[in-house]
Amino acid sequence: MTAERYNARESEPRWQAIWDEKAIFASKNDDKRPKYYVLEMFPYPSGRIHIGHVRNYTLGDVLARFMRAKGFNVLHPMGWDAFGLPAENAAIERKVAPKAWTYDNIAAMKKQLRSIGLSLDWAREFATCDPSYYKHQQKMFLDMLAAGLAEREKRKLNWDPVDMTVLANEQVIDGRGWRSGAVVEQREMSQWVFKITKYAQELLDALDGLDRWPDKVRLMQRNWIGRSEGLLIRFALDPATTPAGESELKIFTTRPDTLFGAKFMAISADHPLAQAAAAKNPDLAAFIADIKKIG
Repeated sequence: MTAERYNARESEPRWQAIWDEKAIFASKNDDKRPKYYVLEMFPYPSGRIHIGHVRNYTLGDVLARFMRAKGFNVLHPMGWDAFGLPAENAAIERKVAPKAWTYDNIAAMKKQLRSIGLSLDWAREFATCDPSYYKHQQKMFLDMLAAGLAEREKRKLNWDPVDMTVLANEQVIDGRGWRSGAVVEQREMSQWVFKITKYAQELLDALDGLDRWPDKVRLMQRNWIGRSEGLLIRFALDPATTPAGESELKIFTTRPDTLFGAKFMAISADHPLAQAAAAKNPDLAAFIADIKKIG
């Protein structure tokens, strides 16, 4: 007896059509079974999927199918991380409207993802550039603004001069933008910031109750919150000898008891003293310029 070779091109579309017809991956809000939520990171609609997408969504799909087989009402949706300057820049480069470019890419990638046969509830699909989605974000922001939890501040940021956008530290690789490859610049820009520090202690206290979290993850969260206790020490300076005529240097320390052993004080490249000194020292000015390109 010879084994018949599996014909994926014939079998996969046939079974996927049956799955869609019977809506076996749809999750109903009134289902009485225990709920389980599986969500992978949304893909950026670049126009085509790659093996990284296949790996990521296959792992999530295995979990979703496993929990569904255990009797859970599994919500396994899909969406598109489609909002932002990269989409606009890509559209400008191709001389098309950002909306048309984005939704064409979504259609192409959705067709590819559906061909894999993932157990997704496509009825829950949305794109982050849809007004029906981001209107909720806008309302949340306005609520936080009204509550005094959002404000404008000047912050030093990583700037990609090619993509013309701000980059997170993780998006700067060896001093260059991860997408464009351009040398990243440090720029001080006005940004909206959220006053999460108001809840720093509350967040830290709540970490102790997350007993199912690994210790290393809780430590990462504590370090990210970054609350510290200390003093602001003012060291007197001679205005006659300082480049900017400053009379004191303020330093924050968590260990004021060790100040008698201090040998020097360091300032950042953006400190007024450093900027004033650089105005009279070309070598220092060049050094500061190089630092701003590190990211």
